Amino acid sequence: MSIDFDQVIARRRTACFKWDSLPESPAGELSFLPLNVADMDLPVPDVVVQAMHDVADRRIYGYTSAALEPRYAGALQWWLQRRFSLEVPASSILYANGAVEVIKAALTAFSDPGDGVIIQRPVYGHFTQAIEDECGRKAVSARLLQAADGSYRMDYEALEIACRDPRNKVMVLCSPHNPVGRVWTAEELQKVLEICGKYRVILISDEVHADLLRRGEKHIPLLALAKDVSNIIQINAISKTFNCAGLQCSNAIIPDGELRARFKAALGHVSPTPFALAAQIAAFSPEGEAWLEELTDYVDANIDWVIAYFAKQLPQVRIRRPEGTYLLWLDFRALGLSDDEIHRRIYDDAKVILQDGLLHDPEGGACFQRLVAASPRSMIKEACQRLVTALQAP
Repeated sequence: MSIDFDQVIARRRTACFKWDSLPESPAGELSFLPLNVADMDLPVPDVVVQAMHDVADRRIYGYTSAALEPRYAGALQWWLQRRFSLEVPASSILYANGAVEVIKAALTAFSDPGDGVIIQRPVYGHFTQAIEDECGRKAVSARLLQAADGSYRMDYEALEIACRDPRNKVMVLCSPHNPVGRVWTAEELQKVLEICGKYRVILISDEVHADLLRRGEKHIPLLALAKDVSNIIQINAISKTFNCAGLQCSNAIIPDGELRARFKAALGHVSPTPFALAAQIAAFSPEGEAWLEELTDYVDANIDWVIAYFAKQLPQVRIRRPEGTYLLWLDFRALGLSDDEIHRRIYDDAKVILQDGLLHDPEGGACFQRLVAASPRSMIKEACQRLVTALQAP
């Protein structure tokens, strides 16, 4: 297998949020390059494409149920066992139409309006939106600590203080971490399990980036470590790994029967489209795994190119190589510019769309930006060249 990830696939005029939400010139031309949304400008596995054609060829797209197709849960079971040596019963796997939908259902089931929900900023900004704007809870941040070399680690003291408060009933763990790219060690995860278990905090582990690792890194599913699963919800999906976010196919894995029943009551009746059902079965397969191996090499090379380019052309911008995800967390503080000026130069002058750090960290994200390095390399190179030119301007 040899996949042409360098091919630029036209996504405009497809109602693509990443591309079609950008302003055009009066002539209909697009001058912006978006590296902001966490979906890839790279082709999905052929096995998934064929599965979509097979469903389309049926000519009827009626209601489907994951419970009626054993291969749906079976594909995820096979993947987790093969990739992570994790065995989960099929009965513990529940379909959901997105990781954030799992979180929202869990907040409805296990907390009340006004309660606190623990997160670890800087962290995926939609967590806060879901917690506060959509569920009426309060985001409580047990902030990650940043070392002098730019790496991040957990603050266990802050986490224990947050968990000790009885108003904070749920924690959302991002594993691997978006946007800082940490792949948590067994020791780190064990400490989180210990603290949440001690105070009976429901622990939701969002693991949608679990397969997107640098060579040599190892992701450990939370359920692989948990001896007591009575407070654990693990999220896995095809969305990030296989670039299928638009199919809205995620899974909540809840081994504890009582916890699962309460979650299901809050989630309500949801079922995958025939396309989503077929996509999961196709993706979590030997063919999907072979595609992922090639993708890993390509994304790793993209990340390494970006880091090397900035190190040579604009070394004041600090970028730490992420252990996982295809995200880069860029630190512009050493440039001595304000957050507003950094934003203006990137978005207005360079015409590159990233994500403002304040979205992921309202308290400490000024002068940070998140860059998605999962596009054809020509696009990555052009965007970075524009960024350096704009940021070096007097």
